[in-house]
Amino acid sequence: MNGSQRFSVRDKAILITGASSGFGAHFARVLAREGAKVGLAARRVDTLESIAAEIRQAGGTAATVKLDVANSASVKEAVKTIADEFGRIDVLVNNSGVSIAKPLLEQTEEDFDAVLDVNLRGAFLVATEVARRMRVDGKGGSIINIESILSFRQAGQIAPYAASKAGLTQLTRSMALELARYKIRVNGIAPGYFATEINQGFFETEGGAAMIKRMPMRRLGELEEMEGPLLLLASDASSYMNGATIVVDGGHLTSAL
Repeated sequence: MNGSQRFSVRDKAILITGASSGFGAHFARVLAREGAKVGLAARRVDTLESIAAEIRQAGGTAATVKLDVANSASVKEAVKTIADEFGRIDVLVNNSGVSIAKPLLEQTEEDFDAVLDVNLRGAFLVATEVARRMRVDGKGGSIINIESILSFRQAGQIAPYAASKAGLTQLTRSMALELARYKIRVNGIAPGYFATEINQGFFETEGGAAMIKRMPMRRLGELEEMEGPLLLLASDASSYMNGATIVVDGGHLTSAL
């Protein structure tokens, strides 16, 4: 197998959670463009169908399924639907995530639970359900957890989010340890601050502009700059990577306090 073939995801069956917007929608388009069969999962099915139609029109293969990652019954049904559609699941991109921005002392128990239910418990539910199928299939696979630079640093007003992502980074490593025997690799991608519809408003404020000035590269990331790490971890090129986290943040973690 030559170098370009090792980076190929052609014909791989890939499930992407949180695929209705942001990173998830972009990942679906990129992986489909590279020849993968993509399963788009999220709560907003109407948006998923629009993205899937776009992929099919471009000659790709896409299926959609409604998924609430915090509900175990929904997870089991969604994973079964995509596995039945494509015959298997080779790769999981565990991308679903939410945040509630409030000062720490205004965060409620309900806020904390809501964020961790999606970002950590939800990631656990989806990953373990997919891993069980990969184990039975016997061919192994790749699980990619979308972590965050807030797994490693702090920011004001999003304590539950930072805690959930730090937990996800540790979960990635723990899963990697236990699932390697089944030829299942578990790795993470930790993005810094990227230009998406979710954060556009903040980075247009004075505070957001000041944050950008503190970044070593003095700019936000572009979605296209996540494609290299994604294709690496989804392909056989990363066959000996397990329990690793690739940080994609323009050097933000290296910046001085």
